[in-house]
Amino acid sequence: MGWIEETTASIKSIQIRQALHQAVSLGMIVASALMIWKTLVCITGSESPVVVVLSESMEPGFSRGDILFLHMSRDPIRAGEIVVYNIDGRDIPIVHRVIQVHERQGTGEVDVLTKGDNNDGDDIPLYAPGLLVITSKD
Repeated sequence: MGWIEETTASIKSIQIRQALHQAVSLGMIVASALMIWKTLVCITGSESPVVVVLSESMEPGFSRGDILFLHMSRDPIRAGEIVVYNIDGRDIPIVHRVIQVHERQGTGEVDVLTKGDNNDGDDIPLYAPGLLVITSKD
């Protein structure tokens, strides 16, 4: 009867070690993913260095499900460039093309009007109520 108890204790010991090994491995994977994300944030200068296109509004250039890697440029925004912006009250970033740029004299702030390539109209209906353009800080 002694060898059965020894075998059972040995199996329990192995299961505990395997569970601990899996927990440590999972922790290392999560920590590595976090380090990669923070490195991308530092390199790109963007809060969200990776976004996924969620609609067909930018077809044929970008399809739904495409993954975009972003980087913040110090160059001024120009008409024709693709930008990613957030609207207050919405958690989902919008990926659209700039169709008009207005620079405010003296302040250096830039107002832009955007539009999805596959949309008929501009993005004014998407902006916060009362806004006709978005600023470069959005």
